[in-house]
Amino acid sequence: MEAVKIALLGECMIELNGEPFGSMTQSYGGDVLNSAVYLARAGQGSLDVHFVTAMGLDPLSRGMITRWQQEGINTSLVFTDSEHQPGLYLIQLDEQGERTFLYWRNNSAARHLFRHADYPKIYPQLEKMDALYLSGISLAILPEEDCQLLLDNLKTLSSQGKIIFFDSNYRPALWESEAQARESYQKMYAITDIALVTDDDEMQLWGETSIEGIFNRLQKMGVKQAIIKAGAQGCFYRDLHTQAEIQHIAAQPVSPVIDTTAAGDAFNAGFIAGLLNGKSIKYSALMGHQLAGVVIRHKGAIVPEVATRQVTACFDGQKSHKK
Repeated sequence: MEAVKIALLGECMIELNGEPFGSMTQSYGGDVLNSAVYLARAGQGSLDVHFVTAMGLDPLSRGMITRWQQEGINTSLVFTDSEHQPGLYLIQLDEQGERTFLYWRNNSAARHLFRHADYPKIYPQLEKMDALYLSGISLAILPEEDCQLLLDNLKTLSSQGKIIFFDSNYRPALWESEAQARESYQKMYAITDIALVTDDDEMQLWGETSIEGIFNRLQKMGVKQAIIKAGAQGCFYRDLHTQAEIQHIAAQPVSPVIDTTAAGDAFNAGFIAGLLNGKSIKYSALMGHQLAGVVIRHKGAIVPEVATRQVTACFDGQKSHKK
């Protein structure tokens, strides 16, 4: 059966993980790229996973692109930029595995994607996709004019029947103001089929503390279905179009927690892989929990493929989810 085509739009950066002037490892990561990697693993060939971004011509950029290809990601929509390089971030962990970040990304190649000479080639390729995925960071890193262009393109693609997945992933430092972030999110939610949000982010940006309140606000903004990720509590799902009952899908306790980086990105990948393979909401969410549970027992955003193999081997490649 033909693979489901999904394009993920975002940024990948160089990752430094460790203590300044101490022991440190170098890898790569970025919320959407992390999901692309785990989605390619979970899809087991049933998904045609495209990553849409811009990178430099430097050795690190070339090395990252090669590794994405080895993961099974289609990089035909990864453009190279001779004037810019990838951004960089440093992860520092506390004793509970919670992380803090330092970023150097203001002039990254991905930020200039929509001004790339080859950008006009992207849209016709996106029209060939079954689904599209992006995050709040995908919007935040773009200049305001470029962000609006992306939103306009997504609105047209949505009207053509593409499934739009959106992870809100709110990072205050990337926005000029909360008002600017809210405005962009409202436009995005109006064309979102399935929103994947986090309770902490919702509290920080919207001041909303209750699960039902979050669902009600998303429904008013136009979202059709939503998952609220709530850390150790698992997640909550609601079909906002029908206003069905809220489903709580619990997560199994994980110990030890080494590093929570990319936990939400891995959950998204497991959930989307299940959904696009025709699985139920509960099954898909449980796969997301299992994949996230593996990732947080390792350091860094991208864990070794062998670590996720048992979880990602569960999909049977049955394509059936359509908008």
